[in-house]
Amino acid sequence: MIGQMLGITPPQAYFLMLICVLPICFWVCLSDLKKMRIPNKANGLLMLVFLVVGGLTLPLDVFAWRWLNLLAVIVIGFFLTNFAGVGAGDSKFAAAAAPFFDPAHLSFILPLFAACLLGTFAGHRLFRAIPAVRRATPDWASWGHKKFPMGLALVGTLVGYLLIRSFPSLYDALFAWTTR
Repeated sequence: MIGQMLGITPPQAYFLMLICVLPICFWVCLSDLKKMRIPNKANGLLMLVFLVVGGLTLPLDVFAWRWLNLLAVIVIGFFLTNFAGVGAGDSKFAAAAAPFFDPAHLSFILPLFAACLLGTFAGHRLFRAIPAVRRATPDWASWGHKKFPMGLALVGTLVGYLLIRSFPSLYDALFAWTTR
């Protein structure tokens, strides 16, 4: 599309997407920590970023097919929300983020999500056990909630993936094991 005409490479396209999603991801993390909710507006903005930045920088076929990711994750999220206790906001955020991911990288995306989930869970539990942190953020609902703010892990996965795709040498090093 326009990105190809301007000579924008795929890593540059992913870097532009990364820069645009970072404020939204910060908002999602803060909201999930404070209220245990992910705003629908954040999900809408995330889709808008992919629509505009992805639409301008990715090849048309890649851009168009990526919207199927959103549909697939909506269906999976519906079942996880209704039958596995996953929060609706988490499912909606995952669906909104899905177009940013290349399904060919699923063998890397799932371990990346698992690492983000373990890291954010451990970090959240550690920080909520520190009295000074609790005193500095007394209005954060996540500190006393029985559930974990999954938005942290979802954001980590999205940001991590876009970061990896933005830097080809990092991408090549991490995906080298899949080509052997």
